[in-house]
Amino acid sequence: MTKYLLRRFANYAILTVVATVFAYIAAGSFFYPRRRWLGQNPPIPEASIDAALNELNMNDKVPILQRTWTWLSNIVVKPWSQKLGKDISGQWVIDQMAMRAGVSLRLLIAGALLGALIGVALGVWGAVRQYKLSDQVVSYASYILISTPTFVGGLLLMVVATKLNQALGTQLIRFSGSYSPTYHAQGGMTAFLDSVNHLILPTIVLAAFGAASYSRYQRSIMLDVLGSDFIRTARAKGATRNHALVKHGVRVALIPMSTYFAYSFGTLVAGAAFLEMIFSWAGMGEYGIKAVQQSDVNALAGNVCFTSIVILFSSMLSEVLYAALDPRVRV
Repeated sequence: MTKYLLRRFANYAILTVVATVFAYIAAGSFFYPRRRWLGQNPPIPEASIDAALNELNMNDKVPILQRTWTWLSNIVVKPWSQKLGKDISGQWVIDQMAMRAGVSLRLLIAGALLGALIGVALGVWGAVRQYKLSDQVVSYASYILISTPTFVGGLLLMVVATKLNQALGTQLIRFSGSYSPTYHAQGGMTAFLDSVNHLILPTIVLAAFGAASYSRYQRSIMLDVLGSDFIRTARAKGATRNHALVKHGVRVALIPMSTYFAYSFGTLVAGAAFLEMIFSWAGMGEYGIKAVQQSDVNALAGNVCFTSIVILFSSMLSEVLYAALDPRVRV
């Protein structure tokens, strides 16, 4: 079991490195950071622009393979905070990642876990009550959510929260930023509740959209399991319907869902990026979108590195769940 997990971790770690390097090469090949200094009045001398880009290792006059080699060399020899270089604003990318990662992880972890739990429960419920009213309602609601862009759901919830606050005459739900301006002065439980309040709306969006996808997959898998021979055998041995479904059916149906959880995390990260922009969260998603807008090669590479690491750990979690649900993997 341990050797199996270590092998899987090594594979995912290699893929993380490869994804980050390819992201740097792609961004360095197609981005044009020089435009940040062009069109100024008075014009900035080209030598000054080249000097600024050389300091950031983003000079498009330098071959991309040479820039990539310099970037990789810095990762090896530079101190920890300088390994990924500076972004186009002159800030160290690692420092920005350290400040923003916690903001994004709060949203990602809460949304992913709630979406998975709710989606699996709704999928099992829909399969057991196939074609009944509850199954139809869940199915139609899921299809509506799946076909709706994430940012639209976020905007709609913001409108609803604004109307609710106006009706109550108080700021019951706060959704601008990840915390209030007085967060650091509050401290203790008050600060914690303030951050939770700001987390409510984006978490609802991520959890709802995630649950919609999970419920469709779980329902389909559960329907296949319900017609399996081992369910009929368990019933023939005297097990009640609920006992056979929970102990045998749900456990088997969860095996492919553990794999789906890991690979759907990439979509979840993308959805969280747009929500961070909408709700003004200074997280890694916002950092990545701004990196694309500003042609910031180093910042984009750091963002891809963060996303790859998050998917790495979600993949490892799915491997652990897979091994726990399927004894054959442990052998």
